[in-house]
Amino acid sequence: MADHFLKEKMIILFGNEAPQDLKDFCYVIDVVKAEGVIQAGQKLYINNEKFEITSVGDAVQRNLTTLGHITLRFDGSTTPELPGTLYLENKDIPEIGLNTEIKIASE
Repeated sequence: MADHFLKEKMIILFGNEAPQDLKDFCYVIDVVKAEGVIQAGQKLYINNEKFEITSVGDAVQRNLTTLGHITLRFDGSTTPELPGTLYLENKDIPEIGLNTEIKIASE
């Protein structure tokens, strides 16, 4: 059911420790320790497709590194409305599947 949120231009990520009742609504990810601070202007990659980070909720860094749980919102917002949401430029979301690589990088 995680694909349901794509219509809302959102992807919900959660680490392997996601509660069972939430796993159907999230893309389960392997949590990798983040290096540095996530901030607007950096890029998020879904496989080889690049998205500019437009704003960062104040709980994104903590939630991502401890739980792997954040929401990716592809609406181009420059002011974060929700603390656990990473806002990205408004572009079509590529297909997400097994072994899809999602990473954040500074350029």
